[in-house]
Amino acid sequence: MLSVEELRASLDSIGLTHVEELYHNLSTAELYEHAISFDEAALSEHGALVAVTAPHTGRSANDKFLVDEPSSTGNVWWGKVNKKFPQDKFNALKSRVFAYLQGHDLYVLDCMAGSDDKYRLPVRVIGQKAWHNLFAKNMFIAATESELENFAPGFTIVHAPDFKADPAIDGTRSETFIVLDFSQKIVIIGGTQYAGEVKKSIFTVLNYLLPLENVMSMHCSANIGASGDTALFFGLSGTGKTTLSTDPERALIGDDEHGWSNDGTFNFEGGCYAKVINLSAEAEPIIYQTTRVFGTILENVVMDPYSRKIDLFDDSITENTRASYSRDILGGIAESNKGGHPTNIFFLSCDAFGVMPPVSRLTPEQAMYHFLSGYTAKVAGTEKGVKEPTATFSACFGAPFMVHHPKVYANLLRDKINAHGAQVWLVNTGWSGGEYGVGKRMKIDYTRALLRAVLSGDLKNAEYVTEPFFGLQVPTSCNGVPSEILNPRNTWADVAAYDAKAKHLVGLFAENYKQFE
Repeated sequence: MLSVEELRASLDSIGLTHVEELYHNLSTAELYEHAISFDEAALSEHGALVAVTAPHTGRSANDKFLVDEPSSTGNVWWGKVNKKFPQDKFNALKSRVFAYLQGHDLYVLDCMAGSDDKYRLPVRVIGQKAWHNLFAKNMFIAATESELENFAPGFTIVHAPDFKADPAIDGTRSETFIVLDFSQKIVIIGGTQYAGEVKKSIFTVLNYLLPLENVMSMHCSANIGASGDTALFFGLSGTGKTTLSTDPERALIGDDEHGWSNDGTFNFEGGCYAKVINLSAEAEPIIYQTTRVFGTILENVVMDPYSRKIDLFDDSITENTRASYSRDILGGIAESNKGGHPTNIFFLSCDAFGVMPPVSRLTPEQAMYHFLSGYTAKVAGTEKGVKEPTATFSACFGAPFMVHHPKVYANLLRDKINAHGAQVWLVNTGWSGGEYGVGKRMKIDYTRALLRAVLSGDLKNAEYVTEPFFGLQVPTSCNGVPSEILNPRNTWADVAAYDAKAKHLVGLFAENYKQFE
């Protein structure tokens, strides 16, 4: 590991000077002690660390920018997602942040992103808080002793959560900012305690770098079966990526970010970041257990200050409660953090309109259509102002993190599917028997049974019918699942209402897809 003098010289080289104590690559126990001593977080009765990030309890997507600079600007899909930030403004903001950090103690973690040695990115995370450093330690991959010996970051994150930008001076939208500069290989984050910004900033970096090397970067979870078959699960937050990939019968590769190279699938991360609102031991025993383990960080989970009992059903801080934990605390993980070329690919959608079938087999053309669409739905209460089901489209099931045009990722996915023969499936983890407020959420046991049938090959030669609205191929039967729910039209008391809602959703898809035509 670098000496203190070598580390200071490295920080000096990027302009981060005159800082006080440097806490470099501390252990989990040491970070616990610091976080508790400095009142950053509290200890729960079972040993997890509980931190509150309010008022920012989720990503600040509108405050994220990319620096407009010559080396990358021609590759970036500029627009609503990737917003330009002037180079001179970035340099000035970086100088203000670095000046603010002078005289502060800082936590520094040297780690890696990417489990494939060919595409491994050395990452340095620098910040003010011990618990944020532990979050990075959980989420990224531990560097080996040889990698630490002469560690040189390929990208650096500087996180100053207590620094607030001045939009009039800094050119930001608000006091909060997440700004990436590909030329200087640095991310600066400020004005938010939400730790997810750290993780997703490096995901954004990899989404830029890897496609340039013909590697498909993916917002998906992945697992592998006893026979060596790999499965991918694409989906937006709340659709079940973590839940469905965490399967006692299959080894988990990762729950959120992966690459697909010519050699197979590999995880970008060393940990998981699971949504834990309403989590129960009965429905999700593996993830539930992680909320009661030393080393886990619980974000915005309500805890009784006296008994230190946590309440996973309390959403008074936010519905976006999270657990950050290392893969190492799980049983049944893929040891190499890698898998082969996928056999099956699942697109997960939480359809609050109750229109989509619980599972359907997609043609290659349909796979590209649904990948570019990236559909799910918000329901009332999940976001301010949402009073009824609202369709949400996020290209590639992760538009906020995609730097290139979505067709770059879609073409990579198409080519790899064609080369390796993966079958793509659309899975609705949302509503059945009516839209939100009328129907009921799909039982997780049914979804798991459908996935098992796909992964075992039982649905490969099943009988299928084609539903009339999206042209999806729907199986007529599946062990463990009532046949009447397989065709969602059969679950509605008013089939005319179903037809009207299905036509409405088809129209929303078509309107969204115009941008890709």
